Amino acid sequence: MNNERNVAYATVLLRISLGVMFLAHSVLLKYFTFTLAGSAGFFESLGLPGFLAYVVFWMEAIGGLLLVLGIGTRWVAAALIPVLVGALWAHAGNGWVFSGTNGGWEYPLYLVVLSVAQFLLGDGAFALSAKLGARFRQPRQALA
Repeated sequence: MNNERNVAYATVLLRISLGVMFLAHSVLLKYFTFTLAGSAGFFESLGLPGFLAYVVFWMEAIGGLLLVLGIGTRWVAAALIPVLVGALWAHAGNGWVFSGTNGGWEYPLYLVVLSVAQFLLGDGAFALSAKLGARFRQPRQALA
């Protein structure tokens, strides 16, 4: 394998793992485990408006799916960074280890760094953006 191919494969691994993580945090954690109403209550306990939990849920769910599929990867990763910074803020006072009481801040910070790396790297291999973009860039055939 050449270096360019290695980078494309490493980038797709990052993209899919980030997407799955966002889907897990939205669907499995906020929807099924805590429920959306419970997540809204948690946001309110932090002094944030409860409706913001619904916004974050949809951003993580849609963003995670788009990352897995490789659609708009750079912009999706960039759009999700504020969500992660919010999570970093929410866990900042809980110490280092995320498995501790109320979760620590290192995991949200790590996800911020990964999202910045994804923004810098782009789609990687097997992205639908490349396939869709190529389809729309093809010149149209003249009608005979």
